[in-house]
Amino acid sequence: MKIKNIIFDWSGTLVDDLPAVWRATNEVFQKAGVPELSLDEFRKEFQLPFNSFYQRFLPDVDMEQLEIWFHGSFREKQDLVDGLPHAREFLRFCRDRHVRTFVLSTASNEHYQVQASKTGYGKYIDRPYLGVWDKRKRINAILKENDLHPDETLFIGDMEHDIDTAKHGGVRSCGVLTGYNKMHQLKAAEPDVLVEHLGELRERLQRDGMRLAKNGSRSDSEHPVPTVGAAIYNDEGKLLLIRTQKWSHKWGIPGGKIHRGETAEAAIIREVKEETNLVISGLRFIEQQDVIDPSEFYRAAHFILLNFDSRAHGLQQVLLNDEGEDWNWFEPKQALELDLNHPSRRLLEKLGED
Repeated sequence: MKIKNIIFDWSGTLVDDLPAVWRATNEVFQKAGVPELSLDEFRKEFQLPFNSFYQRFLPDVDMEQLEIWFHGSFREKQDLVDGLPHAREFLRFCRDRHVRTFVLSTASNEHYQVQASKTGYGKYIDRPYLGVWDKRKRINAILKENDLHPDETLFIGDMEHDIDTAKHGGVRSCGVLTGYNKMHQLKAAEPDVLVEHLGELRERLQRDGMRLAKNGSRSDSEHPVPTVGAAIYNDEGKLLLIRTQKWSHKWGIPGGKIHRGETAEAAIIREVKEETNLVISGLRFIEQQDVIDPSEFYRAAHFILLNFDSRAHGLQQVLLNDEGEDWNWFEPKQALELDLNHPSRRLLEKLGED
């Protein structure tokens, strides 16, 4: 069936409030006299319903007091919250296709109103359900109140709890890699679809006429995808590597899909510019790889990967787009000691043999 209704999680799905929530939580921990969490530790440990999270770390502090501390701190940090990439375009996509839209979130009405006003997203939401600690306990009532058919309804979220909520309501589920949970956590929850961001989901729904093909289904991956990658060396002979969520946070070379009408060389120059801000030259084709359902990638896929090496001359500044998490220049031998994704390791080992 076609998707006619979409229920969004808010935090980590439409807006990026992770830095603000993490910092506010650490201020709560400070007041309670317990050690703070690093961002990675917070993402690993945080869970919904969030009272379960606090019960594990601060069992002796009253929940009402924790709420007072948290919201007081969060108000001071709310200017850090902004819309996620692709969210506005996805909401417009839904509006243009007369898809009914809802928000089901733990966020308070106070914080939602501030963020919805700042981002302008509020006008695209038909009805928000806010301050819901356990979404599993509300999903069925929401379906009934709004006469939503489960087979025509999609729940989109960034946490295991969101996927569990979708299953509890018998609706379709989509995990997005833009928020709190990391890829392995979302994969373990077994959503119907796992996407890097809402832009990818928009493309899939548009391609399939608002029908949702599960990851790895024939309609999702009928043909291999031609892609390009590049080992990039600077004037000191160091190699640029980046880390991305979609490759399980492993280090790898920049790259991406070849667009229709584009040569492989033009594609890698464009992809590198988009992903890193670097202008590369001296392209040399190295090898083709058949990358079939790589376990490190966030979904089943078949790539025909054309790999090059290249040069980035001068004092160019690396600026990652929203896909990248981290970057660095490495000595080639040092790079091989890193936790690399398999296609990148194979390329670097081949370059080391030349």
